[in-house]
Amino acid sequence: MATQKKDRIPAALSAEAHHDVVVVGGGAAGLSGALALARARRSVLVVDAGEPRNAPADRVHNYLGREGTPPSELLAAGRAEVAAYGGSVVSGRVVSARRRTGDGGEHEGFDVALADGTRVRARRLLVATGLVDELPEVAGLAQRWGRELLHCPYCHGWEVRDQPIGVLATGPNGVDKALLFRQWSAEVTLFLHTAPEPSEEQWEQLAARGIAVVDGKVTGVELTDDRLTGLRLDSGRAVPCRAVVVAPRFAARGAVLARLGLEADEQKGGEQVLGSAVAAGPAGATRIPGVWVAGNVTDPYAGVIQAAAAGLTAATSINGDLVKEDTARAVAAHRARIPAPREPFAARTEAEVCARVLGGRRHGL
Repeated sequence: MATQKKDRIPAALSAEAHHDVVVVGGGAAGLSGALALARARRSVLVVDAGEPRNAPADRVHNYLGREGTPPSELLAAGRAEVAAYGGSVVSGRVVSARRRTGDGGEHEGFDVALADGTRVRARRLLVATGLVDELPEVAGLAQRWGRELLHCPYCHGWEVRDQPIGVLATGPNGVDKALLFRQWSAEVTLFLHTAPEPSEEQWEQLAARGIAVVDGKVTGVELTDDRLTGLRLDSGRAVPCRAVVVAPRFAARGAVLARLGLEADEQKGGEQVLGSAVAAGPAGATRIPGVWVAGNVTDPYAGVIQAAAAGLTAATSINGDLVKEDTARAVAAHRARIPAPREPFAARTEAEVCARVLGGRRHGL
C-alpha cells in the first residue's frame, strides 16, 4: 500500500530559519541584489509575491544583452542564477518585519513573517517590492494596459512608431508628454481631458510640432476586433488613435516598510501629486538600521535595467555592512580568548616573573 507523501518545507522556510539577508520582492532589483549577495557567500532568501509591475508587457526593452526578452523569461533566468550560487527563491508574501534589539538597544536583526504563517530571521533586509501603476478612471482603459496603453516612450515608443498616438492628459505635464512622443510619431493628439488649459507658450509649441489638441473629457475607448481604434469623448465623438499614452500615479508597495516605521513620501511635480516613493540614500540604505531598498519602491522612474543596477548597488552596501559586523564580532571573540594583562609591577606579577627566571635559586639554593 503506497504511503502519501507529505509536502516538504524548503529548508529556507523551516521554522525560525536564519539568513544573512532576506530580500522582499523577486523582480529585477531583488534578484540582482540576491545574486550579488549569494556570490558574496551570504545566505540569502528571496520571497516573491509574483506580482511584477511589467507582467502585462510582452517584452523588456533597453536591457543590454536581453533586448526583447519576455519579462517572465528574464525573471526565470534570474531565479536560476541566484539558485546556482546557493541562494533561495520562494513564492510567498511578506506581511511584516520586526526589528530585534539587544538589551542595550543594539540591532540584532529582524523577524520576518509570511502570509502563510512561516517565520524566518534575517540580519539585514533588502526591500524591492516595486510599485503599483494607478491608471486614470476611464471605462475600458485599464484592460489595454501593456497593450496599446503605455506611459514610457523609451520602453514602448518604438513599438508604436508612426502610428496615431493619443496622449491623455490628467495634469500640467500632459503637454510635455505629447511633445516627447512626437519624437516617435508625426500623428500625435493631445486630449486635454482633466488637465488645465495650456499656456500661450505651450500652445505655440504644440502648433509648431503639428500636435492636435482635443477638448472635452474622455469617457471610454473604441475597439475593433479587440484592438484599440480611438477614444470616446463625453460629447459622443470618437477620435481615432492606435495607442494611448497616460501618466499613471506611481504608488510604492511599502506596506512592509510602513510596519517598520518607514512611510513612503508623496512625490510631486509642481502642484500635481505624481505618486509615492520610499526615501533612501545613494546605495539604498534607509533611516532604519539594517534596511535597504532598491528599484521602483524608491525610484518610480527606474527602468528594468536601472532597477537591476540598484539591486546590485544595495547588495554591495549590505555585504560591506555585514563584513563590519562580522569583523567586530570576531575581534570581541578574539579578545575573550586572551587573558587580561596584569599590572606590570604588582607583587603577584613580580613573584611569577622571578619564579620563571630564577627557579629554585630565588631561595638561595
